[in-house]
Amino acid sequence: MEDKIMENQSEERKIIHIDMDAFYASVEQMDNPDLKGKPIAVGGSKLRGVVAAASYEARKFGVKSAMPSSTAARLCPDLIFVRPRFDRYQEISAQIKAIFYEYTDLVEPLSLDEAFLDVTTNKKGFPSATLLAKEIRERIFEEVGLTASAGISINKFTAKIASDVNKPNGQLTVGPDEVEAFLEKLPIERFFGIGKVTASKMKELGVRNGKDLKKKSMTFLTQHFGKQGLHFYNIVRGIHRSQVKPDRIRKSFAVEHTYFSEIYSKRKILEKLEEIAVDLERRMEKRSIAGKCVSIKVKYSDFTTQTRAKTIAEFMWNKADFFPLVEGLLDHLEVEKPVRLLGISLSKLNTEEDEPDRDKQLTLQF
Repeated sequence: MEDKIMENQSEERKIIHIDMDAFYASVEQMDNPDLKGKPIAVGGSKLRGVVAAASYEARKFGVKSAMPSSTAARLCPDLIFVRPRFDRYQEISAQIKAIFYEYTDLVEPLSLDEAFLDVTTNKKGFPSATLLAKEIRERIFEEVGLTASAGISINKFTAKIASDVNKPNGQLTVGPDEVEAFLEKLPIERFFGIGKVTASKMKELGVRNGKDLKKKSMTFLTQHFGKQGLHFYNIVRGIHRSQVKPDRIRKSFAVEHTYFSEIYSKRKILEKLEEIAVDLERRMEKRSIAGKCVSIKVKYSDFTTQTRAKTIAEFMWNKADFFPLVEGLLDHLEVEKPVRLLGISLSKLNTEEDEPDRDKQLTLQF
């Protein structure tokens, strides 16, 4: 079975992962020259909130995205907090994507600041994906004023990991014959999609890098990680069939929790909604997503559902902005039955855009 999976690999493609360098912070420094060369954090304040993005000057002090602002302020006393301007980030992101579409219509945006490009065929007739990525990065710098990093490889998984190696303002190509060796040397926590909990479990099982992971059988991995085991077995061998999907446009972003014990009081509902809001904030920050419309969903034990929504003029991404609206929406609900499910969603997102047209393209060498 293991041999069959390796034999059935899809045709090799040329994938570029473009990742803007400290995007939000870089935009703020570009628009305000007084901030250039200074440690800045986008989002939050010295007393509350979380950091959405940190400039490289701030990162030297250990300031990271998703870090509580109060912690960031302690690590970097001179840290300058800047309020996010998602309309501006969306405007800049659109300029960058316009450059992408001059090379290929197979563009899959992951967020405002990163995207996959399938350049197995391309509009410019470039014989090299490496040179193509270099030109795209140069154009972004010349036309937009920001730096970007890139990873180039045969699949999305490897390209995304490669884009992080030579940051900022660098790139790395992992060719077809180099993929497995590249992944074998990689610390397990550097594998895209393996979080802290999974990495910790893997280390307990003796898996500290890609080489250790590759030694484990599919049976072992599925036994310990379920369906994810097959994914881990494949990716360390350079097998990742996920295609670049240009029509993947998220319209809303939601977090829902189902409760085994029924909830009866609004006070308890509010406590649970606050926990959901923390999770939603973390996930949206990770993907650089913000929205203008917040909704709550309440499902009762008899499976009836109530929803309420509120739209404002500005984009929201952190709990401090959208949770007061959640509280207001809950006030307008009459909770008369036991609650089994609660959810919060944000829509009218900063990632929404028209689907691009697609053209037929010519095949080139890698």
